[in-house]
Amino acid sequence: MVASLSPRLCRAGRSFLGWEQANLAEASGVSKSTIGAFERREESARLTTMNNRALVEAFEAAGLEFIPENGGGAGIRFRERKV
Repeated sequence: MVASLSPRLCRAGRSFLGWEQANLAEASGVSKSTIGAFERREESARLTTMNNRALVEAFEAAGLEFIPENGGGAGIRFRERKV
C-alpha cells in the first residue's frame, strides 16, 4: 500500500534529503508547480493517486520510508540507520 502524502510529510521528506522542490520534481516526474501548490495547501489536502504514488516512490528510492498512522500520527524516516 502506498502512503498518502500530506503537505507536511512532503516538506519533511524534502528536508530530510536536502532537496528543493526542483530536485523532487526531477526525481518524481511531478511538476515543480504541482509540488509547490500542494505544499502550500492545508494539511487535509491530497494529491491525485498518480502524483502521490510518484512522489512516494521518489522518496523511497532516495532511502526514506513512511511510518503509518498508528495512534501517534504518520511520519517519515530514513530506511536505514545512519551511523
